[in-house]
Amino acid sequence: MTASAQGVQTTSNSPSSANTSERVFNFSAGPATMPESVLREVQDEMLCYPGAGASIMEISHRDKLFVDVLHDAESTIRELLNVSDDYSVMFMQGGATLQFSAIPANLLRGSGKRAQYVLTGSWGKKAIKEAKKEGDVDILFDAAESNYDHVPSASDLACPDDAAYMYYCSNETIQGVQFPTEPDCPDSVPLVSDASSDFLCRPLPIDKYGLLYACAQKNAGPAGVSVVIMRKDLLDRADPNIPGYLHFKNHHDNDSEWNTPPTFAIYVLGKVARWLRDDMGGLEKMESINREKSQQLYSVIDSSNGFYRGHAQPDCRSLMNVTFNLPSDELTAKFIAEAAEHKLAALKGHRSVGGIRASIYNAMPREGVNTLASFMNDFASKNS
Repeated sequence: MTASAQGVQTTSNSPSSANTSERVFNFSAGPATMPESVLREVQDEMLCYPGAGASIMEISHRDKLFVDVLHDAESTIRELLNVSDDYSVMFMQGGATLQFSAIPANLLRGSGKRAQYVLTGSWGKKAIKEAKKEGDVDILFDAAESNYDHVPSASDLACPDDAAYMYYCSNETIQGVQFPTEPDCPDSVPLVSDASSDFLCRPLPIDKYGLLYACAQKNAGPAGVSVVIMRKDLLDRADPNIPGYLHFKNHHDNDSEWNTPPTFAIYVLGKVARWLRDDMGGLEKMESINREKSQQLYSVIDSSNGFYRGHAQPDCRSLMNVTFNLPSDELTAKFIAEAAEHKLAALKGHRSVGGIRASIYNAMPREGVNTLASFMNDFASKNS
């Protein structure tokens, strides 16, 4: 046992003394792995944030120290994505689930227009269900017949130029399907994207979007905060009588402090953004690394002579979520159990797709991907 400064005895197996060698390669789809250097920074500042005399979790959201943290997170995100002053960057709670309702409440309710949804997976389904509560919705494209293994081609989409907005999910975590580029959308129609699981994985032409949002816990930070990037001219479209928290203008006008924001989550999100900028060299370099990591696993799948069968079609495979099946449920269970012996964790696929899902977000180190690829090759050779 050891004694603290206050004379309280602690044991060597307390969480504060956990051996980092026990950390696994965490392939969870979310909440997901974060940069170890960021976790160490948070650990160093947990008890006493510099200049605060208290933890960042203990100071007021109105305190200048936290307001500076919030503004730094916003400015770093703006820098990474080249977000102009024509856009508001807001931090909200409620995850993607809240955005499923907030977006149609702001842009569809009472508009007399129809919203257009592109359906490529499970999260799109949930968004459509909520949007229908606010107004008329058309499904421009639905990949249900192929169990959502692809995204539409340009010829599949014919969005009317008077639509309230056009909505799509850029990366479906469950199916492992990602849009390689933005879908075509008329200039008169705001393009809306759920970018939750590939936010900050690559550069984006923000000026093509009316609104882009991401809950952080998949690729950008801890659970509890969502980033909403919204063109300012859209802020006044909503009926002011919609529920207050759903009203984007309330968050914009109050600097993301219309209510008490998720202070700790914003603080960590800002550190992850700085890690991307300062340690990783920006989003172009991060994208290059992500492509190398994903290609390493897809190469194993493609060279396995059918032992591993990828779910997504090759031209829309996700950089973030590599999904594949094995020949049987028994082999899948064996794969997961033996992978754990190599510190390869959280690989079980979603029940709607089955098989394996390896989420290789920005913070997944190359060593983790190398270890998984080596294990996959070895497992296939022993069980084919």
